[in-house]
Amino acid sequence: MFSTGEKPGKGYYRCVRCGEVIYLNDDTDTLPPCPKCHNTRWTRA
Repeated sequence: MFSTGEKPGKGYYRCVRCGEVIYLNDDTDTLPPCPKCHNTRWTRA
């Protein structure tokens, strides 16, 4: 599991609360809060 503020690498991440999927397109991108529910926990999708 990953948290907002981490840099887990390029790929798709799913919000553990609402299921919203986001894409980080660079290894230096930081996980944001979920744009839909503002949750801060993510899993790799």
